[in-house]
Amino acid sequence: MYRQPLSILLAGPRGFCAGVDRAIQIVERALDRYGAPVYVRHEIVHNRFVVQSLEAKGAVFVEELDEVPEGAPVVFSAHGVPKSVPAEAERRNMFFLDATCPLVSKVHREAERHSKKQRHIILIGHAGHPEVIGTMGQLPAGEVTLVQNADEAHTVTVPTPDNLAFITQTTLSLDDTAEIVAILQERFPGIQAPKQEDICYATTNRQKAVKAIARRCDFLMVIGAPNSSNSNRLVEVAMANGCGRAQLVQRASEIDWSALEGVKVLGLTAGASAPESLVEEVLEACRTRYEVSVEEVVVTREDIEFKLPRVLVA
Repeated sequence: MYRQPLSILLAGPRGFCAGVDRAIQIVERALDRYGAPVYVRHEIVHNRFVVQSLEAKGAVFVEELDEVPEGAPVVFSAHGVPKSVPAEAERRNMFFLDATCPLVSKVHREAERHSKKQRHIILIGHAGHPEVIGTMGQLPAGEVTLVQNADEAHTVTVPTPDNLAFITQTTLSLDDTAEIVAILQERFPGIQAPKQEDICYATTNRQKAVKAIARRCDFLMVIGAPNSSNSNRLVEVAMANGCGRAQLVQRASEIDWSALEGVKVLGLTAGASAPESLVEEVLEACRTRYEVSVEEVVVTREDIEFKLPRVLVA
């Protein structure tokens, strides 16, 4: 039986980053050490497959600490939490583990340093995202102003325009953020920038990998969750860099195969919270329908690892 040929360009790096891998390991090791259930405040990472896998092992996901029974261990998600959350946990004498990505914690420390110098802070990010809520929650209300896009950068007003700094969410579009920063720097020439880029290495690398294949693809598929910021940015980056069509899918079972009609070259990548097993699942689904050839396009190699909390390795 004849099957239509399909060339797949597989972007690299893709999938899990070091922060996501560390957060998942924290939950798994806590389950091993303390037994089920281990409670997790918010999705540990934004991927339903990962969450369901951990639920099957005994993790229980909640939105607030008042849902956690007395004496049960609780893990804070990789996105970070406002200071009020660990403060409440300590007030209740709860045993908690903080799985905040170290690169998000770096942004939290930057915010605190600027605050000590009485600088007002502009946070570039998306309203309502857990990372943004956590970062703004490091400081008292009113000390951080959120800017989401270029239009807001043009119009934002701040209480101390001559003593100002900016920080960013770690999972933003590099190009969109650069545009926003340029506007802010033109309006506020003395604004303090991060000493090191806030957008994390994994977000940067995955966007570069998509840019490397975008113009060669008829269609680009990003494996990731609808509430995953970095995954959504990959769709936008593909479209902005010459790929005619790009789409987010959570896993192979959700693919609309009619959308691939006429596609000869398919780009494939995965957001930083999507496991490689979901990439393999999509490749296998393609092989059942097409005569598939795969070319992996790797723009850089990643070897970063983050340490686990001492209590889990002692």
